[in-house]
Amino acid sequence: MMPGHRSGRAARKRRKKQESITQSVSLSHQPQYVRLKKFLHQRGFTSTLLQPALFTDTGRGLQALKTIKSGELIISLPESCLLTTSTVLNSYLGPYIKSWRPRISPLLALCVFLVCERHRGEASDWFPYIDVLPKTYTCPAYFSDDVMAVLPTSVQRKALDQREEVRGLHSSNVSLFRSLQPILSQPVEEVLTYEALRWAWCSVNTRSVFMSHPSSDFLFGQDVYALAPFLDLLNHRPDVQVKASFNEVSRCYEIRSVSGTLRYEQAFINYDSHDSQRLMMEYGFVASCNPNSVVYVDTDLLCDVFKADRSLDQKMKFLRENNFINNLTVSSEGPSWRLLTALRLMALPQTLYPQWKAVLLGQRVCEEREERSVRTVKTLCERILRDTHTALEKISLLLQCVCPSLTEQLHVVEALRQEERCILGNCLKAMECSAEQQPPDELLSRQPDDADDDEDAVS
Repeated sequence: MMPGHRSGRAARKRRKKQESITQSVSLSHQPQYVRLKKFLHQRGFTSTLLQPALFTDTGRGLQALKTIKSGELIISLPESCLLTTSTVLNSYLGPYIKSWRPRISPLLALCVFLVCERHRGEASDWFPYIDVLPKTYTCPAYFSDDVMAVLPTSVQRKALDQREEVRGLHSSNVSLFRSLQPILSQPVEEVLTYEALRWAWCSVNTRSVFMSHPSSDFLFGQDVYALAPFLDLLNHRPDVQVKASFNEVSRCYEIRSVSGTLRYEQAFINYDSHDSQRLMMEYGFVASCNPNSVVYVDTDLLCDVFKADRSLDQKMKFLRENNFINNLTVSSEGPSWRLLTALRLMALPQTLYPQWKAVLLGQRVCEEREERSVRTVKTLCERILRDTHTALEKISLLLQCVCPSLTEQLHVVEALRQEERCILGNCLKAMECSAEQQPPDELLSRQPDDADDDEDAVS
């Protein structure tokens, strides 16, 4: 029995090790990627360093065909390959957009162009690029009401706002869409639909790179978008460092590695130091092992915890006026300085009003109120944790009876909630350890180094 038992355990270990290793399958020979590479080659771009591949951990991405050293160019995409508002204004859409009043935004111009080009199918010059764009997205603009309902309260309002923003963009531009009927082979109502505009809006918002363009006489607002075929297959990883910008000399959008990438590994870039809520809102995914991740404390929860305080309204007004009502967070290490500072103020009686501003600037309060603030952090964490457990149970039930498109959305929200559960659990453990080892005021170790940094936030 013992030898057999050891053999089974060894097999399980080997299996577990194999499962933890990221595997990949090249996509470079699939017809749509062959077309894309030919399309880009005709515009002056060739890549011998990267190839599209399907990875077990992230899905589609770009694989390094040789080791990329620190400081080496990952990709250099010529300006002729970039889809910008100049592309739109110089196309068949140009006369319509240039003559339209009031002027439209660069974002809307790009969205309309993408929809019209998708409508043209293989007749479109940009078909090889549009053909490899996702057919759907997992951004809040796509979320159903069921998915919205299981989001954390702190991000739910923003998610609903995003969905309404896209609806508003469509409904407020129906006249513009109707003016484009002469260039469409089907009724405009069947082409420039809300669903089509939503797809285009998410394509631009999730896949474009930042590139500042000169202001145009025909467009209204800041123009900083550029869709970058092939380059936009690069995935985000929080611990990767790159340098990315448009090179005015070479007239190419360039990404240079800082970290380096080994041969056959996935090449990553960094979209910025975003927490997971921001990544979900802007890009439709949650990054694993994200050191920037935090859990936000919603103001409604804060008010509910302090509902017995007769001076609650006055304190909330004071926090709002001094820009201390937002970005109240906890991390795996403990509560943020902003959250603890706000809670210290909430612990003060109305009779100490003259001290309120000093507390926001970092002044300590008595030990009893320090302890009360720390206890309140624990209460907030426990309340959010209960909500997280409830949401995860609802997600589990929904996953048993929804369609595939909703399944993808739910998995993104599930990952966010699971991360939230982990952060809250770690935060509570960290606070327990700190309480055992040091006095409560030492928990407030995350105060800014320079008090002047927060003086701007206090009126």
